[in-house]
Amino acid sequence: MNKLPLKKDIETKKVLKKSILANRALSLLNGVANIIPNQYVLISSLILKEAKSSSEIENIVTTTDELYKAEINLEVSRETKEVQRYKEALLKGYELLKKDNLLLIKHLIKIQSIIVDNNAGIRKQAGTTLKNSKGEIVYTPPQHYDEIMELLSNLEEYINNDNLEDYDYLVKMAIIHFQFEAIHPFYDGNGRVGRILNVLYLVYKELLNLPILYISDYIIRNKEKYYQLLSALHKEDKWEDYIIFMLDAVENTAINTIETIKKIKSLMDKQAEFIQNKLPKIYSKELLELLFINPYTKIEFLEKNLNISRQTASKYLKQLASIGILEENKKGKSKYYINKEFFELLSK
Repeated sequence: MNKLPLKKDIETKKVLKKSILANRALSLLNGVANIIPNQYVLISSLILKEAKSSSEIENIVTTTDELYKAEINLEVSRETKEVQRYKEALLKGYELLKKDNLLLIKHLIKIQSIIVDNNAGIRKQAGTTLKNSKGEIVYTPPQHYDEIMELLSNLEEYINNDNLEDYDYLVKMAIIHFQFEAIHPFYDGNGRVGRILNVLYLVYKELLNLPILYISDYIIRNKEKYYQLLSALHKEDKWEDYIIFMLDAVENTAINTIETIKKIKSLMDKQAEFIQNKLPKIYSKELLELLFINPYTKIEFLEKNLNISRQTASKYLKQLASIGILEENKKGKSKYYINKEFFELLSK
């Protein structure tokens, strides 16, 4: 396979027109994200939706209910734990990016190790092939460790050195995504790492302040086309349709995420007013935000995050349940509470 930069101009008129629309939608998203001051409310609520969608592309399926139960340490399936690791991996990648102010291959290796829960690292044995649903080989990635490492080093330079190619950052994101998937450096987890790489690159290039744009849901809804476009690139070097697909994914996802953020803010305002009217003695901004970091919560989380006694935390949750903000549930001996309206909003 070829190294980067590309030796052809892929910014056609159609690509440039679509990149303008995608960049505009992304800029609007970046602005709208500021309407919720506590950044972790957004990161936490949106990242789990991405973890679920990105894992579904790899046929790792869980329910939204199971995923939120995992967040409050209730017993869940192996698949759910694997999806939850995706969230952990993305947050680790974001942390490493902010720390080093670079997006490095060693970061991707760390991300992959969290996703698959092992340290196998870069492929060292030949034999990896990509097959379609019929079991037919559709692509054979680089086979030898030295070649894989050479291509990864080239990709790392391309990501971090803007002097190599003067393309729009969203076009470069699409190129980087394809190149990473084509190198296919790991035994497992390549697709998920590649999708995390997308959002980290957007944060790195300051198109986003927070890692809150996740295109996995768009890919799931257009999965067959996505793989067809990747295949056409491998076989015929057809860039335009693939780039436009990725720009469509960014634009579509940004618009949908803007609507989700506005709905979250509206629900927060509504519940804040209701709690202040019904339970003015227990209301605080911190309590409200805790109900929106995860729609599922337990006594221990209030106790820890609000620095209150267990008895007080229990009282708060029971009072919130009594006015209909929360719904009390039990699993085994564990009692937990669900912010039903917030859960339904995120489940759509």
